[in-house]
Amino acid sequence: MHRSVRLAAIGAIVAASLQAAPAQAATTYEAENATVSQGVVESNHAGYSGTGFVNYDNTTGSYVEFAVDAATAGPATLTLRYANGTTTNRPMALAVNGTATTRDFPGTGAWTTWQESTITTTLNAGTNTVRATATTANGGPNLDRLVLGTPSSTGTPVQANGQLQVCGVRLCNQNGKQIQLRGMSSHGLQWYSQCLNTASLDALANDWKADVLRISMYIQEDGYETNPRLFTDRVHNLIEQATARGMYAIVDWHMLDPGDPNYNLSRAKTFFTEIAQRHNGKNNLLYEIANEPNGVSWSTIRNYANQLIPVIRQYDPETPILVGTRAWSSLGVSDGATESEIVNNPVNATNIMYTFHFYAASHGSDYLNTLSRAADRIPIFVTEFGTQTASGDGSNNFTRSQQYLDLLAQKKISWVNWNYSDDFRSGAVFTEGTCPNGPFAGTSRLKPAGVWVRDRIRTPDDF
Repeated sequence: MHRSVRLAAIGAIVAASLQAAPAQAATTYEAENATVSQGVVESNHAGYSGTGFVNYDNTTGSYVEFAVDAATAGPATLTLRYANGTTTNRPMALAVNGTATTRDFPGTGAWTTWQESTITTTLNAGTNTVRATATTANGGPNLDRLVLGTPSSTGTPVQANGQLQVCGVRLCNQNGKQIQLRGMSSHGLQWYSQCLNTASLDALANDWKADVLRISMYIQEDGYETNPRLFTDRVHNLIEQATARGMYAIVDWHMLDPGDPNYNLSRAKTFFTEIAQRHNGKNNLLYEIANEPNGVSWSTIRNYANQLIPVIRQYDPETPILVGTRAWSSLGVSDGATESEIVNNPVNATNIMYTFHFYAASHGSDYLNTLSRAADRIPIFVTEFGTQTASGDGSNNFTRSQQYLDLLAQKKISWVNWNYSDDFRSGAVFTEGTCPNGPFAGTSRLKPAGVWVRDRIRTPDDF
């Protein structure tokens, strides 16, 4: 809760096999056959389709322009297949009929390792111009092709994406495509479990169209330590509830005070052993092992993660693990540090991400800039954020919040908002007295922050 951050955004990476009609295949446009400016067609890196690919030749303003034909006007997906053999992000401006948005193209590990990045857009009937322009002196990535498809209109988030995995510095689905999840965090289960019932979770999945529920189980403050069996069973139940609705579930070990995660290490091993043993057959989980470490160094947090993660991996080798960062999961910014301490001394494990929390009315440009830099160097998940101050209360700063969400969308960073309850504070989305009877769908019982975040969760996914 308190000093947290939640990042939002939209992502870019979907399928090259989406169908425009039930029996009609997606349409492929090879980059080497498009209009190329200040780039060169090459074939010296294996794995491309067609006869080659376009090298942007390390030039700002170099571009590839496709003439894309749409049978009818309406929504469409544009999937770019690319390789970036460096460790430096190579963003491009993607302009559809002159309207541009910026998309990141981070390193893929090698020039022979190809990945896909997808945007959802609206096309006109007939010929459309799609231009991908390098915006830095490094040029763009090597571009193989563009595939025109139609957005998926059926299925739950889990049906669409399956088992999640960390690929490079992004969260990917079972097919290795970068995705962004958006959803809500519960409040503490010891206080607001009445806000998590059949009606409210149905509304979250079907009316809010959330991809993910964060199950926030406090350890102290009358939480887990007072009755481990009761709280573990509550988490089990909520995992099943999220699973039944096709949502992902973040199991949040909500340590906060004391701020040293090692204080609860033994408890965490017991809890996550049971969770991993029971749910290792599911494909919709993420484990958040330390909500907001504070008052301790990164090396202390890293040592905790290095002890706990092997315990989880004994029983669940696949579920992504989310590691809290220094100073209330601020990547160290609230202690005057930067992401470099994590980059230079990462956790000794694979398939992990690092968490970032923000509250827009408290956390300004220093936090935003650190997040932007860090997202090009390490995998990040915004598991908590608010539009208010770090207390979860006070006035909303929707302008700064939107700046964060725009960045999260650009860099395909998943985010979760605090919180899905009727607590009196401004960060709780429902007005007091809404729980347990609702109504939870629509906007009649939402505070201003609730209206704002529901609208942004409901925007179409780029799966």
